[in-house]
Amino acid sequence: MKVLVAMSGGVDSSVAAYLLKEKGHDVIGVSFELWDKRDLKASNVCCSIETIKLARSVADNLGIEHCTVDVRDAFYRYVIEEFCGSYIKGATPNPCILCNKYIKFDFLLRKAEELGAEAVATGHYARIEKKQNTEHRTQSTEHRAQNTDNNRYFLKKGVDPKKDQSYFLYVMSQEELSKTIFPLGEMTKEQARGIARDAGLVTALRPESQEICFVGEDNYADFIKELAPDAFRPGPVIDSGGKQLGEHKGIMFYTIGQRRGLGISSLKPLYVAGIDHHNNTITVGSREDSLRKSLIVRELNWISIMELTVPLRVDVKIRSTMKEVPSTISPGMNNTVKVEFDEPQWAPATGQSAVFYSGDTVMGGGIIE
Repeated sequence: MKVLVAMSGGVDSSVAAYLLKEKGHDVIGVSFELWDKRDLKASNVCCSIETIKLARSVADNLGIEHCTVDVRDAFYRYVIEEFCGSYIKGATPNPCILCNKYIKFDFLLRKAEELGAEAVATGHYARIEKKQNTEHRTQSTEHRAQNTDNNRYFLKKGVDPKKDQSYFLYVMSQEELSKTIFPLGEMTKEQARGIARDAGLVTALRPESQEICFVGEDNYADFIKELAPDAFRPGPVIDSGGKQLGEHKGIMFYTIGQRRGLGISSLKPLYVAGIDHHNNTITVGSREDSLRKSLIVRELNWISIMELTVPLRVDVKIRSTMKEVPSTISPGMNNTVKVEFDEPQWAPATGQSAVFYSGDTVMGGGIIE
């Protein structure tokens, strides 16, 4: 089978390509050209100029074809502009999720069709399963009846809990899941590195990518300032009663739950509890003021079910670094979902994603409103 592998120049995508080639597949590596102003020195950023060179080197060592795809226009429109626009409005977007939704799998499948490849693959730590002639079993009998689907692809957590990346993939469509392979889903990061070392891959010891890929080693605020200098408007910092306590330097510098950098003297710790874009105001309060018992989620994408029509017990993850928590989700107005946590959760941030799980299966998710 001909498989197109997204190669970012990191160890994970390199091992994915290696494993597929070892299984006898006709493998083609592809790297994305994302952003004109990438820092040539930022070798620890995925899809930088330096990492594209690394990906090409790995492909040469593996004896596979390698090509690049220019996605700069789409990346600027759907990822960079969305990222900057959200921050300017006081939201906290996740650029990796935006990239998966609008860029990575869409352009991979386009290139695969062009090259006659039957499947695409990435180095994500997640798994895909196809369910045939079964129903997705939940705690709700009514819910089972509405969601019978005899030919559905399920997205599941990777077996390595430290590296599971299913949270970032909840935006995938059924078509994308049906044509995608995750070779690393059944292994740990340590196992992947071991395979890379044994295979002599030049990326075996490369550290994890930490920076936002299009920002590189710069501060994200400096990056946004260059593109939207008018966004840096100071405004009032107030308490829950409306009393002004100080002045902020621009709401894009703040996120819900933030404590440091407020520039306010107080006998008790203060945290950002609210961000009002329209009035250019930051509200601060105690830690308890940043706890939320419920929230609304929009821009939904369902994977293991077709839709939600009745309340359902699930586990919900509201940021990539946290563990999912027991909750109830209910259908809301205008294609939204209301999430009610069993226990109040710390600082859910507007613009981040809430992802719904049933065990190790991703049911779906959306954007926190």
